[in-house]
Formats: sequence, C-alpha cells, structure tokens
Amino acid sequence: MASSDVQTVHSGADKAKLALAVALVVVGFVAFYLLTGRGALAQWGALLVALAAAVGVFVASESGRQLIAFGRDSWKEVKKVVWPARKEAMQMTAYVFAFVVVMALFLWLTDKTLEWVFYDLILGWRK
Repeated sequence: MASSDVQTVHSGADKAKLALAVALVVVGFVAFYLLTGRGALAQWGALLVALAAAVGVFVASESGRQLIAFGRDSWKEVKKVVWPARKEAMQMTAYVFAFVVVMALFLWLTDKTLEWVFYDLILGWRK
C-alpha cells in the first residue's frame, strides 16, 4: 500500500486555533451585515478587524507556519527560474501566433471540405 502525503492537524490546540480562525471569519461577515445601519466605515472596520484576527490566529497554528514555510520555499524556487530574454520571448510568441493562424486555416478548410462532401455530394442539398 502506498503511503499518503496528506497531512492532518493532530493536536487539540491546533484544531482549536483553526476553529477559532474560521469562527472569526464568520463573525466578521456577520458583523459586516449586522452593521448596515452604522455606516460603511463601521462595517468595513469590523470585517477587516475580524479577518486580521483570523489571519493572526491561523498564522499562529502549525498549519499557518507550514503555509508560510511553503511560501518561502516557493519564492526561493521562483528566484531560481531562468526567464527568457525579450527577443526569445517575442520569437516564441510569434511562433505561437503563427501556429494558431495555420491551425485555424486548417480547421476552416477541413470544415468547408466536410460541408461540401456531406451537403453537396452525398445529400445533394445545394445552397
């Protein structure tokens, strides 16, 4: 049996932190809609404060730390990418456009040929 790479939250504290983060998000949206009579500043303020608290709680959990570590590793990998020079990028773009035009012409000719074969030769329906 193959081993699974799925990681789950094991500690009760981490589960509580994640539940609290979700609860804070829900509280933020509920507060946003309950404060409709108080003005936009109060609505958006309550929503942003609740979302910021939820992010803070999430980052304090093990899942949040793993997500931040994943982001750092991903950024390191992006820095290693060798991006093409402008000339090479323009050439590759031109190749793609040329291929699209050639393929469009081929498909159009195929469609018109099949239309002619089926409607004119086989069925005899003249337009």
